[in-house]
Order: sequence, then C-alpha cells, then structure tokens
Amino acid sequence: MPADKTITILGGGVGGLVTARELRGRLGREHRIVLVDREARHVFSPSFLWLMVGRRRPEKIWRDLSRVSRKGIEVVRGAVTAIDPESRRVEVAGRTIESDYLVVSLGADLEPDRIPGLAAAGHNLYTLEGATEIRDTRLGLDHGRLVVLVSSMPFKCPAAPYEAAMLLDDDLRKRGVRDNVEMTVFSPEPGPMGVAGPEMSGAVRQMIEDRGIEYRPQHQVESVDPDARTLRFNDGSEEPFDYLVYIPPHAAPQVVRDSGLAGETGWVSVDRHTMETGFEGVYAIGDVTTIPLAMGLPLPKAGTFALRQARAVAQTIAAEVRETGTSGRFDGFGECFVEVGGGKAGMGSGNFYAEPTPEVKLRKPGRIWHIGKVLFEKRWFNRWA
Repeated sequence: MPADKTITILGGGVGGLVTARELRGRLGREHRIVLVDREARHVFSPSFLWLMVGRRRPEKIWRDLSRVSRKGIEVVRGAVTAIDPESRRVEVAGRTIESDYLVVSLGADLEPDRIPGLAAAGHNLYTLEGATEIRDTRLGLDHGRLVVLVSSMPFKCPAAPYEAAMLLDDDLRKRGVRDNVEMTVFSPEPGPMGVAGPEMSGAVRQMIEDRGIEYRPQHQVESVDPDARTLRFNDGSEEPFDYLVYIPPHAAPQVVRDSGLAGETGWVSVDRHTMETGFEGVYAIGDVTTIPLAMGLPLPKAGTFALRQARAVAQTIAAEVRETGTSGRFDGFGECFVEVGGGKAGMGSGNFYAEPTPEVKLRKPGRIWHIGKVLFEKRWFNRWA
C-alpha cells in the first residue's frame, strides 16, 4: 500500500480551495491535506463588482475557512514566512510543516503604495474594504469626472476594470445623473483584454465606448496627487478626476520571491500543462504563476484558470499517491462572464493556448449570462467554500 502522504496547499483562494477539496475527494483519510492561509475567511472576489453598486452585502460574499475542516482538511491560519522548495518545508507563524507535495497558490499581493498618492486618492476595487467604500461613497457622485484606473500590468481579472466602468455607468443612469458625470478608463494596455485576442478586445472596447465611456489606452500612471485630484502619467501628461476607482499594482508575495521559486519575471514559472515548478513535488497555480503565450503575453491571471489548474494538479498528485489513475492536464481553455449592467452579461470563452493568438469569442450580452454568473456564485459557495 502507498505510504501515508502529506500534501500542503499554500493559499485559501480559488486555486487552493479547489485543490484541497479535490484531493480530499480523491484520497483516503490516511493522507493528510493541509490548507494554509493568513486570513480566517475566504472572500469570493468576483462578487466585488456587485458589492460595489449595492447588489451584495459584504457578509454574503465570504465564508469562514474553518468550514472546510469538516471535510477532513486541516486548516492552518497564519502568514507563510519561509518556503524551502527543495525540501518542501514551509514556516507558518513559527510552525514548520514538512510535506511530500507542496502546492503554491498564494496569489498576487496588491501594492497600491508603489504608486505615490494612489491609496489616498481613490478606492481599491480589488479588496472587500475598497469595494464597500465604493458602494458607500458613490451615492455622493452626481457630477464631475469618474475615472477607472488600471495602474500597472499584469493584473488579475482582466475584465474587471471594464465591467466596473459599465456597472458604474448603469448605476449613474439609474440615479438619473449620468449626463452630469464624465467617465474615463485609463490603462497601460494597448487595448482592453488584449491577451484574449483582437476579436475579444475590440468587442469590449466597443461596449464601453457605446456607453459614452472614454477609453484611454497606453497610459501608465506614475503618481497621483490626492489634493489636486490629478493623475500624472509617464509621458508627462496630467489628467483631473473627481472620483477614482483603481486597480492597484500586483506582485508575487515576497516570501515566494525569496524562496527561489520566482524567476526573472517576479512570478513562478511552471510547465504550462502540468503546473510543475523546477522543484520535485512542488506545483504552483493561479495568479502567482506566469505562463507565456505564443503572442508574447502571459496567460491572464483569472479564477477560471486557477480552478482548472487546481483540478489538474489534484488529479496528478492523487494518481501518484494512489499509484493508479492518470495525471491531470491544464489545456489553456477558460471562460469569464462580462457584466455590462442592466441585469445583463456577456460570456467570453475559448482556447488561450491557441497560436498565433488566443481564440476567444464573446457571446452577446444578455440576461441569461448574468443569471449564469449568479448561479455560479451560488454553486461556488455550495461546493467549494
């Protein structure tokens, strides 16, 4: 019989939760599955967009991570302070955990302070607190200029800035003040969601511009003056704003960079199909990774990929531990809902590993896709969290 194994998963986000639950379903209780996270709760970040415009309450989009312990998963709360990928040993809040397999799913850290003045000037769309602030303060916006700012590349959830702009546009229209508010999206990207291919990028740009939202690509912000309410870009230009929603700079967690797992890109390089790192028995999934595509850009950081990668890795580890079954494989396919307001959403899906560019199509926005996203949120909490 195979010897008892310990599999440690670092991170309780989408990738970490799915890996842990899938492994628990595939392996007997003699094998130890450990899930480590610094937070006590799992927050479903795709719902931040609805929270932002008052369609969700904060307490409805998170669950206590300890709930998964009922499924035979050992939950360890604490910050990961050291990772030794050679020995698969990690330090968590003064405690050492040794493993036969290690899955790194620590996501991306958000670093708004890398842009001087950014945190003081606006609201961070990518945190529970920031989305709640937008919900509470947006009602005071009835004139002026609303800016949605992508501060740097890469960033997770590539559709989110554009969804946010369209949902805020819808909210302003419902309140009868849209004609008094100018809306602009600034981004360092050459086009919205360019990594999804020209068809998808063009369709998203058309949708936001059809709503009277100005799109300003290839604008890299350097600093923000919270008193003068101005953005300064690296070409020397300045732009005013009255209300600022921003996507902060992202970086792999420092503990990952210190471990030797992150390469020159600052992110963890993995095999694009198996998610193996350069260390035996060590895998990385989700936002902490970088996977180059044929077009020269990396695979987007998105929950749809983290979920599929997690399933593939869990299948591989379970097959090795049980000494039977086939290994998992991540094929580069993914999909995402694109909320457009008015109770409608589009659906983008396709093969991101296609060459020379990803083959991704956007299905026409309608109520059916919005309902699909609502159902996905419910299924997520029922099945995984």
